[in-house]
Parts: sequence; C-alpha cells; structure tokens
Amino acid sequence: QVQLVESGGGSVQTGGSLTLSCVVSGYTYSTNCVGWFRQAPGKEREGIAAIDTGGGHTYYAEIVKDRFTISQDNVKNTVSLRMNRLKTEDTAMYYCAAGSGRRCDTVEYKSWGQGTQVTVTS
Repeated sequence: QVQLVESGGGSVQTGGSLTLSCVVSGYTYSTNCVGWFRQAPGKEREGIAAIDTGGGHTYYAEIVKDRFTISQDNVKNTVSLRMNRLKTEDTAMYYCAAGSGRRCDTVEYKSWGQGTQVTVTS
C-alpha cells in the first residue's frame, strides 16, 4: 500500500518558518489526495491542508490559510507544507496521509505517516 514518511519538524521561535516534507511511495491509480494533519496533546486531530496530486487543487483550513502553503514535487514524489509566521498554537505532531476522492478536503484518509514534531516557542 501507500507509504508516507514525514520530515522537517523541529523547534522554531514564534514568527519563524519551517518546511515539512512527505515522501510518498506505493501510489495507486485510485490514490490522488495527500493531506497534512496535526494533533496536539489532549486535542482532536485536525486537517490543515490537502492537495489533489492529479490536478494540483489545494485546500486549507481557515486557521492556517495565508500562512501555510502545500505543494507537490512529482519528480521527487514529495508533498511539502511550508509554514510561515508560526505561532505557539501551531505546536503539534504533524502527519501526512493519503486517500482518494473527488475533493481532497473531504475524503477519508486511510494511509498515514509516522508524524514529525513541530514545536513553536515564544
């Protein structure tokens, strides 16, 4: 099945930037969506961005819109998440996931990476 490996997490000060990468392998013809999610301790997992790798259409949660950018590199089979103007509220484990469907902000994501930690300090 689809395998996903995240990298790029770390510790950054408020207002700084990080770029997370998700290397995707084992794509099937029916898998077209890659999404980024995050989960902080004691909180629900939330979707923050997604991309339709077939058409390039992107989706963003309102809480990160205008600060985060999702993109794909088909040569490297990588989906990246550029995070700018980071806030302490962005501290969480970040996961990428793969799924299939018409709209990548509503599909069920069944394949998940191991996660990468992002810590934003004041």
